[in-house]
Amino acid sequence: MTASFATQGVPFVLFRSRISTSMNINLTHLKKVVSFVLFSLLGITFQFLASSVYAQNALDNIQRTKTIKIAIPTDYPPYGFVGVDLQPQGLDVEMAQLIGQKLGVKVELIPVSSPNRVPYLQTKKVDLVISTLGRNAEREKVIDFTHAYAPYYQAVFGPKSLSIKTFNDLSGKTISATRGSLEDTELTKLAPAAAQIKRFEDSSSTIAAYVAGQVQLVATGASVATAMIQKNPQLGAEFKLLIKDSPCFIGVAKGEDSLRAKVNEVIVAAHKAGDLERLSQKWLARSTGELPE
Repeated sequence: MTASFATQGVPFVLFRSRISTSMNINLTHLKKVVSFVLFSLLGITFQFLASSVYAQNALDNIQRTKTIKIAIPTDYPPYGFVGVDLQPQGLDVEMAQLIGQKLGVKVELIPVSSPNRVPYLQTKKVDLVISTLGRNAEREKVIDFTHAYAPYYQAVFGPKSLSIKTFNDLSGKTISATRGSLEDTELTKLAPAAAQIKRFEDSSSTIAAYVAGQVQLVATGASVATAMIQKNPQLGAEFKLLIKDSPCFIGVAKGEDSLRAKVNEVIVAAHKAGDLERLSQKWLARSTGELPE
């Protein structure tokens, strides 16, 4: 009887051992899963808080570090270009320096192109964008704007020999434009489907394509076109169609209300003091006129 009982108990002991081992494995796995989830949640929370703190304290960061990062163009004369001394210059560059001076901080100039200037602002690579930035509904969804600081309008330019009276006349014509620029987005809305818009990554390439005869027309800012016409009188280029009258605004990241308010104070004071008029006359040979807020 005793031998028989002992023999039958072996499977029972083994069964209990297997249950215990299985439970230990499951508990260990569960602990790992819970730990992973907790660490993930903590990481997300930390990133959220860090970004929130940055968003709420951008102006404080600028004043603490005594440095402001400002995006400027270097391929868009007379607003921004590289001079013979290999240093950036132009209306936008001087406006950036004026803001830094009034804030009492060092200015770090960050060259940008039309396609990446808004992303640079969204990803906190810069504090401000001063780069012939026009204000429209699409951009207002992702960034904020200060008051306007300079006049600007975009248009279509082409040879006198080519008759262009309305946007419908662009049908079948080739037009160069800088990708992501206001003239690109607005011309896309206004031009007929048969118009061929050739997009380039920067303003220099856009102008070069027209000068080289790769396209029949060019869509660009009036000041840029004026410089192009003066340098290439043999082209016989002239104004054709107004795309949009779009003054220049300074771009600010969403939520940076204190920084935007501070920059607006600088712009209003500069307007009253005649600084904006001086910059406009120096670089554009025209008055600022009425600038919108």
